[in-house]
Amino acid sequence: MVCTKSKAAILLICLVVINICLTGFADDLYEGQPYIHAFAATSKTVSASIPVINAQAAIVVDAKSGRVLYSKNADQRKAIASTTKIMTAIIALEKGKLDDVVTVSKRAASIKGSTIKLREGEKLTLKELLYGLMLNSGNDAAIAIAEHIGGDVDSFVEMMNKKAQDMGLVNTNFKTPHGLDSEDHYSTANELSQMARYALNIPEFAKICSTVSTSIPGRSLYNTNEMLGFYPGADGIKTGYTGQAGRCLVCSVTRNDWKLISVVLGCPTRNIRADSSRKILDYAYTNYKQHTLLKLDENLKGIPVIKGKSKLVSICPVDEIKYPLKDDEVKALTTEIMLPKTIDAPIGKEIEVGSIKFILNGNVLAQSQIKTKNEVLHKGVLDYIREIFQSWFVFMKPQ
Repeated sequence: MVCTKSKAAILLICLVVINICLTGFADDLYEGQPYIHAFAATSKTVSASIPVINAQAAIVVDAKSGRVLYSKNADQRKAIASTTKIMTAIIALEKGKLDDVVTVSKRAASIKGSTIKLREGEKLTLKELLYGLMLNSGNDAAIAIAEHIGGDVDSFVEMMNKKAQDMGLVNTNFKTPHGLDSEDHYSTANELSQMARYALNIPEFAKICSTVSTSIPGRSLYNTNEMLGFYPGADGIKTGYTGQAGRCLVCSVTRNDWKLISVVLGCPTRNIRADSSRKILDYAYTNYKQHTLLKLDENLKGIPVIKGKSKLVSICPVDEIKYPLKDDEVKALTTEIMLPKTIDAPIGKEIEVGSIKFILNGNVLAQSQIKTKNEVLHKGVLDYIREIFQSWFVFMKPQ
């Protein structure tokens, strides 16, 4: 009986040790399985009510304007696991060259958790490592990239934090380029969405994170993002898991040229992570529609010109404005245009002369400067003489 109890105790200790190792080092216990049916296809009948999700923090934002369409504890600092690698990729793409040849160090080859099994002394291009970083969430790829770009990991992490400061992220701090649990390594759902918005403006980043599978020398890579191929329009971005962070996902979705970004942090399982992402994205797409408030080539009412060869100067907006709005918001939206009553000639082409604002409940949602479409020259003596003769002919013309 004593022997049986001892065996049970030893077994229990072993299970605890295994669990500690997995939660301490694993990036995601099942991230190596790229194709799982984490949820059924989007339902044809989606509720318009605010969804209840099993995530510690979450957000959905419009990728273009940054407008928040859903949030839950979005500004609370959280461990973020391998979603860290979004910033790692940003620094790599801005500071490095895709065809750079990177030699894998002993430190990179020996890192724990999710890896692409890099070997010490192996040589790969920065582009190949970025695919390993973003698809298979390779911690070894993160270290190899950091050492190549920064000279050493600590210097690279300084670059990550400097970039976060430049982006205005006040609740983000990095300690590693891979995101394994570390004290004072954190961000928020809100600031991760801002990182994602920034990163998606880098064409190579958008291409990499939307890739379902590819090959690099000696390896087949599969994207760990369970939304790709299963949620309509999903085209990125990054998964993550540690014991401290739980299961995390930053996702991008594009439908009818309208891109949304969702973030869920601290989900208990991979299925719940995917289902929570689906629910909040469904909510955003159901309750909001993208509206074109202003077109680049839109003709606005011209401004009268004093002493100009033309009586009016044509004007148009500097920016195109597309903005997500609920139906009731569209009805309540007002427009405020600030322009001078007249303008003195001469005036050049593409000169900013005013602004247009779109206001909802007293808050400015979006705005653009207004510029001239053409130049208007000052009248000369001959112009005045011509006007006198034209007026005289009109006066003398038989009625």
